[in-house]
Amino acid sequence: MTAARPSRSGTLASALLLALIMLCLAWELWLAPLRPGGSWLALKALPLLLITPGVLRRKLYTCQLSTMLVLAYFAEGVVRGYSERGPGQWLALTAAALATAYFFAAIACVRSLRGDGRPVA
Repeated sequence: MTAARPSRSGTLASALLLALIMLCLAWELWLAPLRPGGSWLALKALPLLLITPGVLRRKLYTCQLSTMLVLAYFAEGVVRGYSERGPGQWLALTAAALATAYFFAAIACVRSLRGDGRPVA
């Protein structure tokens, strides 16, 4: 593919992805783990960590793939946001909001990387 061009949407997508990773880790290790002392559920951040280099380098395929992957984090955030109480509920809803914001920023980044104005579909 072509070299990545810096764009605000790409920078925003990268920042949101990193924020989502940090939230997932903090949530499951310290802030509201399922078990005291941390939870293996922190491994849910691993798929996000694997796509991070491609998103940071603005690789078209990785940015496209990440829009599908982040939907799972949105779904988890919504489900746990409505089923949990206390700090876990707010962390889950924050994760859903970050996933939503990332989705739209990544779509905008894909459109800017394509540069031809075609729909992302």
